[in-house]
Amino acid sequence: MLTHAAEDYLKSIYKLQEKVGKVSTGILAEYLNVKPASVTGMIKKLKTMQLVRHERYQGVTLTDAGKAIALEIIRHHRLLELYLFKVLGVPWDGVHDEAEKLEHVISEDVEARMDEFLGYPTADPHGAPIPDKNGVVTKTPSVPMTDLRSGQSCVVAEVSDTDSALLRHLGSFNLYPGTAFQVIEVAPFEGPFTIDIAGQQVVIGREVAKHVFVENVEE
Repeated sequence: MLTHAAEDYLKSIYKLQEKVGKVSTGILAEYLNVKPASVTGMIKKLKTMQLVRHERYQGVTLTDAGKAIALEIIRHHRLLELYLFKVLGVPWDGVHDEAEKLEHVISEDVEARMDEFLGYPTADPHGAPIPDKNGVVTKTPSVPMTDLRSGQSCVVAEVSDTDSALLRHLGSFNLYPGTAFQVIEVAPFEGPFTIDIAGQQVVIGREVAKHVFVENVEE
């Protein structure tokens, strides 16, 4: 049986692999906030269990078995986030940490019951896709908010979920998944974005905008 730490490694490798392909031990250590030596030790264990592929200086990737476990943990996590948010009323900036604790321990029966109760949802409160029971992920095409130009309109598709302060900040502007807005102005020299949300103009700094992804972009 896998430890919770091993499951966290598989989940993290999956997320990083989606962005960069083969994952270096240095990137993984930084992402998990652990020492490189700890990563090396865990990778050896996971390779022995045939859950990852790893060649020295070539990075790490998941095997099919490792990917299946990672997607199952991600499914647990995102269903839990949505259940905590919709049913228990936990604020969207607090569900991530709670789901991190619970994702390893819920049974498949509880997972199935949550899925049915929530109406077989496809996205968590932050817009991230929920893998279905077969491990299939359907991701909405989106672009970073930082790609937008003045005059363009769009809808928020997804926001990064790991920084609770960032989520509270976005929530103060009602920048939730599904929120439509128009870009009024993009300040030069990597400056902030002035946007219009339902008639209210707000200013979003570029560092914040990097964590917001949008869809349905129109001129």
